[in-house]
Amino acid sequence: MFNRWEDLCNVISLRPLLPAVGLPTPVLPTWCLILYFLDIFHNMDFSIRPATLEDCKDIARMLLELAEYEKVLDQIKVTQKDLEQDGFIKNPFFHGIVAEVPEEHRSKEGHTKVGYALYFYSYSSWKGRAVYMEDLYVMPEFRGKGIGKALMSKVAQLGLAAGCSLLNFSVLDWNKPSLDFYLSQGCSDITADMGYHCMRCEGDELEKLAQGGT
Repeated sequence: MFNRWEDLCNVISLRPLLPAVGLPTPVLPTWCLILYFLDIFHNMDFSIRPATLEDCKDIARMLLELAEYEKVLDQIKVTQKDLEQDGFIKNPFFHGIVAEVPEEHRSKEGHTKVGYALYFYSYSSWKGRAVYMEDLYVMPEFRGKGIGKALMSKVAQLGLAAGCSLLNFSVLDWNKPSLDFYLSQGCSDITADMGYHCMRCEGDELEKLAQGGT
């Protein structure tokens, strides 16, 4: 059984040379090996579990990967230390879950933590308790295997367990793959349907607002 992409590539590239060095050629033809490997990889085992303090290093890494994908890398101010201080205290500002694969399916860089979601609880003056999903991310080489759906499903389960009736989140308007995925999960676009826009006040303007405005 092949546990790594490199193993398969090595067998395929070296197949013609094996008899010359006295090693047997694999019985299965190359195309069978590829299909077999892809089936294993598609059905890869993974687990979803609560994030721990020790996961902050990997969450910070993936947070930067997500920001780069969303073209906002210059906006990121949160560090591993911030995650540790804000998410793992008596009254945390956020909660997290991580997706982890077995060691034999680790990434090309050696990572076994391959996805995460950050969420926190909020309140709707219309419908009561709600959960907000701040981040949902899966490393590119592990997409298409149900990990993102499993992460989002877990956030939904945790929200329902806490008595929430809403799951809120935002998505970039140009990110069609994510938009299509969310719509396929039964989510609705409230900007398109109800005209709501996501507003923000930060930095100096937040300071001014706190002082009574200008």
